Amino acid sequence: MIKWLTHCLLGLAWLIFPMTGMAAETDVQATATGTAQLVTAQNGVGPNAGTLSAALIVTMEPGWKTYWRSPGEVGMPPRLDWEGSKNLAGADMFWPAPKRFTAFGIENFGYEKRVVFPLQIELEKPGEQVALQVRVELLVCSEVCVPEIFELDLSLPAKAGQDAVAGKVISDALAKVPLEGQADWITSLSAFTDTDRTELIVTAKALTPFDTPDLFPELGAGNALGKPDIRLSNGNRDLWARFPIQSVNSETWGPLAVTVTDQSSPAFTQSPTILNAPPAAPFDLIASDVTITTLMWFAAVAVLGGFILNVMPCVLPVLSIKFSSALKSAGKANSEIRASFLATAGGVMAFMWLLAAVLVGLKTTGAVIGWGIQFQNPAFLAVMITVLLAFAGNLFGVFEIALPSGLQTRLSVVGGSSRAGDVATGFFAAMLATPCSAPFLGTAVAFALAGRGVDVFIIFTALGVGLAAPYLIVAVRPSLAAALPKPGRWMLWIKWTMGLLLLATVLWLAWVMVGVANLTAAVGTVLAGLALVGVLALGIRHPARSATAALALVVGTAVGATYVATPSQRVIASTDKLPWVEFDRVAIARHVSRGQTVFVDVTADWCVTCKANKTLVLEREPVASALKATNVVLMQADWTQPSDVISRYLEDNGRYGIPFNVVYGPGAPEGIILPEILRPGIILDALEDAKPSELRARLQNLARE
Repeated sequence: MIKWLTHCLLGLAWLIFPMTGMAAETDVQATATGTAQLVTAQNGVGPNAGTLSAALIVTMEPGWKTYWRSPGEVGMPPRLDWEGSKNLAGADMFWPAPKRFTAFGIENFGYEKRVVFPLQIELEKPGEQVALQVRVELLVCSEVCVPEIFELDLSLPAKAGQDAVAGKVISDALAKVPLEGQADWITSLSAFTDTDRTELIVTAKALTPFDTPDLFPELGAGNALGKPDIRLSNGNRDLWARFPIQSVNSETWGPLAVTVTDQSSPAFTQSPTILNAPPAAPFDLIASDVTITTLMWFAAVAVLGGFILNVMPCVLPVLSIKFSSALKSAGKANSEIRASFLATAGGVMAFMWLLAAVLVGLKTTGAVIGWGIQFQNPAFLAVMITVLLAFAGNLFGVFEIALPSGLQTRLSVVGGSSRAGDVATGFFAAMLATPCSAPFLGTAVAFALAGRGVDVFIIFTALGVGLAAPYLIVAVRPSLAAALPKPGRWMLWIKWTMGLLLLATVLWLAWVMVGVANLTAAVGTVLAGLALVGVLALGIRHPARSATAALALVVGTAVGATYVATPSQRVIASTDKLPWVEFDRVAIARHVSRGQTVFVDVTADWCVTCKANKTLVLEREPVASALKATNVVLMQADWTQPSDVISRYLEDNGRYGIPFNVVYGPGAPEGIILPEILRPGIILDALEDAKPSELRARLQNLARE
């Protein structure tokens, strides 16, 4: 009781008389964001004393924070420069255990309100007077980051003297500094990092249960980690934590150290044992239950998104296939028209179900998933190019064959009258629509891919229904097909026009393939597609042999394209229209902390909607001038080729497809996510909302002065 009362009285004395007249101290220096003061536990240098106990006390205004020695994805730790001091051999700074906080949507480690950094001062000449001069450089952040500089001077005479209040403040701060090495309450600490450096998994076993643990890994400057997934088991004595690695700097990637904090146990810093295999999670997280109402709502959104997809910029590649399907139905019986369009709708649904099954399978294995990512695969592009050349050859009349019933699903029957041809029409129409992202589509796909397998199938079924809606409408009302003119010579011109559109699509896909693979793969694939047309044209007398040769040629082209694919490094080009720089997730926070606005554009060569946004909105006035403003940074993330960094960025923002545009700024540190289809007013409003508030702007200007 007496000890507790003594501590209270000492603490009360510290609050009322903060070291004034009791121990050596500097004046409290204040700025707009906080104060700093240097104090010592000694009033003077005692006889033969070779060290002094000191502390740097930093207080911050509400809402402001400063950083730990390893600040996280953004920030700068405090720096102390003792140049000008006399009788000083060195000074060691100790770091109290940090707290995790989010600034600008980025994980950071540091302190808020008040932090005391213990110091151990080494003297050159023990027992003699000392003159301390320290320049303290702090980075404090709120909506913006302000670099603060404090110049602190302190002289101690050669005389003995101690102060209990100052000693307690320093000792309390030392108690918050993590122990070096394994703590006595921990039996093991291990870590695993995958070869691609995409995740860090840390495990720990304790003698006593964890309470509210947190972990702070240190991998070297420039290596950034995301928010951890921490799970406790075995009566809270076993800990498993997974950190996504969001950026890697191979030059600074160093030995791993992990600081563990817990409310009920002393903090410690230790180098963990490195594992060769990932430790399994103690249990799987159970996703929150999705009600039928929620599922049906997103299904309705998916139907609407799929329907709108029919009129998106990517309609050009599928226009010829859709029109050909309607063209060959003119003048037929209603039952024939209904069956034809139902079969085409069935082809759309078949592709959607196949895509859903593939995505669920990839998701189960932990692979990257997303809408339209098949266009990052050179084998897929090779198949599409050769198949579309066969479509075009059929429309140009190079060949007209009907295969045996066992081979009716082959591509050359698209111009024929079989149901297999109708199914193929819908299948490829849906396949070519996936480079686009329509309004409502991103919301529905994100909900599906973040949920269960059954959610994926339900939402993708709804997407298929929306995309197939035009075919289903005609199937319900076959009389709509009668609106087409009667057959005649005009049909030949239409077929030639549609063939030219398909050739344009082939050229676009070949251009995409140059970026995904290389020029050799693209040229080789086009030549293989032309060879396929020749095989089909020469195989009229022996259709079965022709079909076999055609299939072998398509498969061989896909394998060959994959084999020769050597993707080159993508370079973000800054043009006169817009000064783009390469996407750097960590740099976003740095720019925002300086009061700048950051516009992020995630795009790809195969994303037709992205190209439309760029040409019709971003590069036109008044948006172009607003984006080229001095205080705006334009970042472009090119997803033409697979990129784990971009995939994780999209997933962290609840998106699985592109285009994806975000505006960050001091007024919007978490980012303002823009819709898939951009409009000038939306972008200009977001840029205005992201600007710093008047108060932060004044502080920023003051810091610059």
